[in-house]
Parts: sequence; C-alpha cells; structure tokens
Amino acid sequence: MTRASLDKQPHEVAAMFDRTARRYDLVNDVLSLGQDRLWRKATAAAIDAGPGELVLDLAAGTGTSTDAFTALGARAIACDFSLGMLRTGVERRGGSGLYGGGVRGVTFVAGDALRLPFRDETFDAVTISFGLRNVADTAQALGEMLRVTRPGGRLVICEFSRPTPKSFDLVYSQYLMKLLPPVARMVSSNPESYEYLAESIQAWPGQEALAAIIQEAGWRKVAWRNLTLGIVALHRAVKA
Repeated sequence: MTRASLDKQPHEVAAMFDRTARRYDLVNDVLSLGQDRLWRKATAAAIDAGPGELVLDLAAGTGTSTDAFTALGARAIACDFSLGMLRTGVERRGGSGLYGGGVRGVTFVAGDALRLPFRDETFDAVTISFGLRNVADTAQALGEMLRVTRPGGRLVICEFSRPTPKSFDLVYSQYLMKLLPPVARMVSSNPESYEYLAESIQAWPGQEALAAIIQEAGWRKVAWRNLTLGIVALHRAVKA
C-alpha cells in the first residue's frame, strides 16, 4: 500500500510518509504555490519562542518547519514517527544519526504523537503543522501535547481548514479532488499519498469545531486565525 486509509492506522501513515520523504518539501512548495513558506513563518511567529526556550515540533518530517524556531534562538526537537522523513532531514543537514547533540541546532527524535517519548512538563511550547489531521485519535494526541507542556506553555496548530468565502470553497474543493492528484503524479515520489491528502482535508473539522476539540482536551484560551482565505488556520492555546 502506498497511501493510508482514512482510519489512519499508524503503520500505514508512517509507511506512506516514508515513501514520500524524498520529494516531500518540494511537492509541498509546488502544490501550495509557495504558500507553505508563509504558513511556516506565521506558525513560528505565533509560537514566538526565544533563547532558553525548548520547542517540540511534532509531525516535523524533514525538520523544515523546525528551522523556523531555532532561527529565533530557541532549542527545538523535531519529532516524527516516519523514520524515512527523519533520516532525510538528518542527511540534508550533513548528519549521521537521529539522536545525540542534534544537527544544525535541531535534535531529531522518532516518536508517536499518541505516546510521546518525553517526560511531563518538558516543553515551553508544542506545535504541529499539517500533522494533527493524520493521527488516529485527535483528542489523545492533544492530551499528550498537554502532558509534555509546562504550565503556562503554549500550543500552536497549523492545519488545513475551511475556506471562508463560500464561492472560493467550491473552487478549492475542485482543486483538491481533480487537480491536486495529477499534479502530484508529476512531481511526487509517492503520488498516491496525495489522494489521501485531498480526502483527509475534506474530512477534517472546520475552524470552530477544531477549537472545541482543543478546549475539550484541557487547553485554555483557545483561539484561531485564518491564513490564505481559510485554506489553513492557526489555532493557539495555553496550558493552565
């Protein structure tokens, strides 16, 4: 199987991203028309991590998103359960392993969002970009993020959402289901995974519904703002 099903079995999702790793960042850039760079900057600005702080970047893949946090002076851990993605990130930085002192300011750690391999109250901030949609149990993952965050620490989730202009929502849906898969076939090392991407985006809850799920998981001061007409939303929260 080269793509996961929408029940999001962990071994299927991990295997899918292993096969996608080689061209993952390139394909994201192409399919988003470069918007992914702006989304990463917005996420880093929302986290606002400075020197002395420790950030956990979940579903970090090759660590491209994690670089935005170390650029602000924070220490960061890139965590993902796809070893293929992690190895690609390490190799691109000239490293030879996933653990140890880190590679160019980023420490790569293999881990499952449903059972994070970190102690309670370890991180000043936790973030996940375009990965919460891929876990089998959203509430459990949010609970694990809460567990490893220090009191007063913050959460930022960057994820696909619902375009706010209704007329654009129809155009976007057509792009997801009809245009995205053939474009992915031209540039991706695992084009079938982008069929899953389109389907999982359409099945994902909208901005307000996700905010309610985050609140129910125990996070406080939940808020969100839209990026790119609501194609993507940034949800923020803090641990009491």
